[in-house]
Amino acid sequence: MKFKTRLLVTFLTIVLLPLLLTMIAFMSIGAYLMNAQREFGLVNLDYNMMSEPAQTFERITEEIFEKVEIQIALDETQMEDEEYLSELNQEIEGKASYIIVRKDGDIYYTGNEEAARKIFPYLPSYGYANAGKEAGYYYNDMSKLVRQLDFRFSDGSEGSFFVVTRINSLISKRLLVDMFIAIVVILIFTSLMLTQWIQRGVFVPVNELNNAMKNIADGNLEYMLNTDSKGEIGELYKNYEEMRLRLKESTDEKFEHEKQNRELISNISHDLKTPITAIKGYVEGIMDGVADTPEKVDKYIKTIYNKANDMDRLINELTIYSGIDSNRIPYHFHRLNVADYFGDCIEEVGLDLESKNIELNYSNLVSPDTMIIADPEQLKRVINNIIGNSVKYLEKESGTIDIRILDEVDSIRIEIEDNGRGIAAKDLPNIFERFYRTDASRNSSKGGSGIGLSIVKKIVEDHGGYIWATSKEGEGTCLHFVFRKYREVME
Repeated sequence: MKFKTRLLVTFLTIVLLPLLLTMIAFMSIGAYLMNAQREFGLVNLDYNMMSEPAQTFERITEEIFEKVEIQIALDETQMEDEEYLSELNQEIEGKASYIIVRKDGDIYYTGNEEAARKIFPYLPSYGYANAGKEAGYYYNDMSKLVRQLDFRFSDGSEGSFFVVTRINSLISKRLLVDMFIAIVVILIFTSLMLTQWIQRGVFVPVNELNNAMKNIADGNLEYMLNTDSKGEIGELYKNYEEMRLRLKESTDEKFEHEKQNRELISNISHDLKTPITAIKGYVEGIMDGVADTPEKVDKYIKTIYNKANDMDRLINELTIYSGIDSNRIPYHFHRLNVADYFGDCIEEVGLDLESKNIELNYSNLVSPDTMIIADPEQLKRVINNIIGNSVKYLEKESGTIDIRILDEVDSIRIEIEDNGRGIAAKDLPNIFERFYRTDASRNSSKGGSGIGLSIVKKIVEDHGGYIWATSKEGEGTCLHFVFRKYREVME
């Protein structure tokens, strides 16, 4: 859930939920209190008792008031009977009411002596009420409702019958207290609910993310965060996972790079040690007079020269590898005629292969005017590296290398095939990887740093082409690489 939506839900919950719960609490508490009043003899109660208490209590005493009114009309002397008055008082005693009978200016009878004396001085005078037509008098400071009926005693004295009702009953007092408690409980409940919701939806995920970041800081890149959450939290988790995966990939690449560098140094050191040892040995032989004939001296010097060339080749490979590693191979692209360029290459390579007793076969099946865009020096390095690799692993007295240029409509395909020992199927997918060598024992007689074919792949791909290999063990290997033809743009 988005933070904006979460804030809106929080706002509506804070406003609406307490209102709803307060309404429910008001109705529940009101119903409970009215039921409690019924136990005291108050019947036919409704919620008007809370909004209009005077009118409600007036109706409560209506029955006794009408009864006395009829009795006065029939026989006023009955109002002098204290036993009769006591019975009347008992009828309304459970209804938060009591009666007062006044004779002239004194209390003749009351059902509540203490309360009567407080209100007695304020009671209306004789004749104030109009035969019970008045609704009554409300004394706000004492929260009393008074209804009055006038009559005459048998001796002619003025008499008044009063019904005094206490309208600040349990309902009004307890309702305020209970509603206050209910509102406090509602607010606490709403706060706890929202706090838990926000904690689960915000603080818990943030704490998990904080813990994950600590793991990242400690180098633990395997600590994963998975969530089905949407909105900002889900985006944070997603961004964390993307960051973690990129850091892990970068760290793995850095580790692999360092491993490859160590391996390269080890390979170069190993491969340089062999020609250096040979050079030292032949130089010592010349210095010590072991080469005592011109023929031997010439042989020793040629061997030293060849070993120096091997060292120069290894250093060149290291330089090229450094350029590959930093994407800084220098390219100088030109339009090259395929027939002319490869014809010159074959002539140059052929002389070297002839000296090693290796037969070279060349066929060009593209039209004489076919052009490509390429760097002649780097393309020559591709051809030399592939042929050099083939020569190292021919291991036959009559070695053969075939070079074919094939036409593929918009492209040309160059195939360089030998009849060497071939490459195992399990090794074939890896031959273009840096430092990969199929001769794991590192037979020093073969030389090589294991980066020759990776250089080839890099150069071909930088020319917009692609390369692959096919091979059969015991029969030979064929390297295929493709370049797009150059076509003039017609205006």
